Amino acid sequence: MEPDLFTAAAEDRQEKDPAATPLAVRMRPRSLDEVVGQAHLLKPGSPLRRLVGEGAGGPAGASSVILWGPPGTGKTTLAYVVSQATNKRFVELSAITAGVKEVRAVIDGARRAAGGYGKETVLFLDEIHRFSKAQQDSLLPAVENRWVTLIAATTENPYFSVISPLLSRSLLLTLQALTDDDLRGLVRRALTDERGLAGTVTLAEDAEAHLLRIAGGDARRVLTALEAGAGSALAKGEQEITLETLEAAVDRAAVRYDRAGDQHYDVASALIKSIRGSDVDATLHYLARMIEAGEDPRFIARRLMISASEDVGLADPTALQTAVAGAQAVALIGFPEARIILSQVAIALALAPKSNAAYLAIDAALADVRAGHAGAVPPHLRDSHYRGAGKLGHGEGYVYPHDVPGGIAAQQYAPDEVHGKRYYEPTRYGSEARYADVVERVRARLRGD
Repeated sequence: MEPDLFTAAAEDRQEKDPAATPLAVRMRPRSLDEVVGQAHLLKPGSPLRRLVGEGAGGPAGASSVILWGPPGTGKTTLAYVVSQATNKRFVELSAITAGVKEVRAVIDGARRAAGGYGKETVLFLDEIHRFSKAQQDSLLPAVENRWVTLIAATTENPYFSVISPLLSRSLLLTLQALTDDDLRGLVRRALTDERGLAGTVTLAEDAEAHLLRIAGGDARRVLTALEAGAGSALAKGEQEITLETLEAAVDRAAVRYDRAGDQHYDVASALIKSIRGSDVDATLHYLARMIEAGEDPRFIARRLMISASEDVGLADPTALQTAVAGAQAVALIGFPEARIILSQVAIALALAPKSNAAYLAIDAALADVRAGHAGAVPPHLRDSHYRGAGKLGHGEGYVYPHDVPGGIAAQQYAPDEVHGKRYYEPTRYGSEARYADVVERVRARLRGD
């Protein structure tokens, strides 16, 4: 059975028994005008509009498309809308489970459909960043010969995760995270639309607010939670989804947390200050509040990376490595498993020795530069590789450190205006104690002492 037949079977089941189809699938937009969010991609005359044949000029020149954006922002939806609008055969594959064999089967099927029925094929490949270079190479002949219209989706930066030949032959569209207003409109449409809940239930205001909090900007998540809440309410013979009903349905307590208001900044501030204060338990409490409130895990990871340098610094040089590795893992995995990674990083930072010396050092140096204390680069440090540099005295008198014992030459590096200034003042905490000893010895050698 070819992959597109699975899609056809799913659509057939939906027609026979709409209730058996998930709400997120039933509410899938049928046209670009029904797409939620992504206003920057849906303007009249935009490449996406031209791709489906709208506006002057007809379809855009690029045959294939790469959709880059966070989960739940409509990448699959846009691929489906394009296939429907252009009346093309739609085949969906996931790079997690598919390989070169499956891709070749789709391409062969596309060539047969084009030759036998004159039907073009849209291949939607989800998570293309999980394909190796060789696997992505297998797509090139089909893209170049227009055997398929490739619509590839990725949550990773395509400039790093997609091979250049494929990227250059595709139209890159960047999707933005859905806002609460976007999701609110989607929820209210699903409550009343005949394809959705058709007015069978209403949603209490505080329940709607909680629904948006737990959605995390993900359209599928918000509709799945709404469907669970509606099912629970109807099972109890109620016509309104209350906060209590919704909480029980999604098994999550409502957290009093406004991601757009003061609580957002207050809780984030409390998290960082708890890390700085080495209170690991308070750190975990505030981290849990942010996670439970639906905070973007990437925002949390960014705050932890900053704290690793600002509050731990060279007292534990591995702290930043841990935080960066955590941020990369969070981006690859996402919730719910990302909570474990964030916990590991937060605990490591809270229990690490603390130093803000690196933070103070760069701010002190910046203050001098902004005050005009820059000065000319000493002649012996200037670039001497271009013709005529020697006549200007550039490089003259420079001592190559590798040629002297100990690898440290007694010579001036800073401009005259700041020569002798001490920006970095290491602490005696953790690993930075070693730097404190080293920096004094190095400064003495540079002075010629």
